[in-house]
Amino acid sequence: MGKSSEIIVGLDIGTTKIAALVGEVTDEGIDVIGVGTAPSTGLKKGVVVNIDATMSAIKNAIEEAEHMAGCEISVVYAAIGGAHVRSMNSHGTVAVKDKEVRGADVARVHETARAVPLPQDREIIHVLPQEYIVDDQDGVREPLGMSGVRLQAKVHIVTAAAPSVQNIIKCCNRCGLTVAGIVLAPLASSYAALDEDEKELGVALLDIGGGTTDLVIFLDGSVVHTAVLGVGGNQITSDIAYGLRTPLHEAERVKQRFGCAMATLVDRDDKIEVPAVGGRPARELPRQTLAEIVEPRVEEIFGMAHKEIERSGFADRLASGAVITGGTVSLDGMTELAEEVLGLPVRRGAPKRIGGLVDVVKAPSFTTGVGLVLYGAKQVEAAVATQERRGRSMGRLRGWFSEIF
Repeated sequence: MGKSSEIIVGLDIGTTKIAALVGEVTDEGIDVIGVGTAPSTGLKKGVVVNIDATMSAIKNAIEEAEHMAGCEISVVYAAIGGAHVRSMNSHGTVAVKDKEVRGADVARVHETARAVPLPQDREIIHVLPQEYIVDDQDGVREPLGMSGVRLQAKVHIVTAAAPSVQNIIKCCNRCGLTVAGIVLAPLASSYAALDEDEKELGVALLDIGGGTTDLVIFLDGSVVHTAVLGVGGNQITSDIAYGLRTPLHEAERVKQRFGCAMATLVDRDDKIEVPAVGGRPARELPRQTLAEIVEPRVEEIFGMAHKEIERSGFADRLASGAVITGGTVSLDGMTELAEEVLGLPVRRGAPKRIGGLVDVVKAPSFTTGVGLVLYGAKQVEAAVATQERRGRSMGRLRGWFSEIF
């Protein structure tokens, strides 16, 4: 691959679909230059349950993305979700060695903060800084270079079931891919769907996927709470299949084409044609009947999210309200019902801050995939900055030695 240093690939391994997005770093930002999708049959509620089926879907998505982008993909940032994900807030304290905070001090305080007791079957996937405290000065975002004798860090730790993490890595490795990072799906989505001022004022992001609904809460620019709820768009599809007596694949099509989350928004005269099972003739039904099946399940999803937001203790501090994203939020009436249940101003979130194939990936269903590319770009940028700092430090050391000797 000719531009390996400028190419970042996000691999969204979801319950209903697997999406691979290829981003190219340019002087103006990031352009999406390749997209590949494949139906996902090897996952249940965000967890791999069939290695072979998941590998096959990953291969198909990667090949399609490679063909569109005109490059070979070997390294990816992969998303993880599922009800096994847990999170907690922690803190650590260390003494500052030279009375000036250096990178080594920050690394040590992070190690101290992440030293929490965990069962053997759990693995830390993120340690997200919330704030630093240098001596008695709190609210510090970047402590490097500050003078002090004591450094504290408040962090948000995200853990996942180790087997689930390893299964995702195994599927990627067997497809010839190296995993540069495992990223919590709603955290990735936040990079694509949220504005910085929303994160500062306080916002809840709900990513409603096929198998799960993911929640991440930001306050003062940092993650303060994450959770995964074990219900998503597939439950709505199952309700439609059962209620309208139609095959699952037809229920999904009917949901996407005619679904509405609030029955009061549907015209009573609207009709839809619903295929029947067992070769029976299709039936014409009121669209309102479909909405009356969809609405209770969507209300349940938002009700569970509301309880989780209340449980987090940050419900009264979300000045920016909530942002909903994910494939399911494309249904009519989602924002209206969300505002009613959550008691917050709500907007629909879609990928931002990208160029290239914007028309292809502007749908909420690609928010996580685009977010993975943006997250990867930030990681690469941070690594380059660290190398430059080390280079400058080594240069100063060489200068001192040359003066002495």
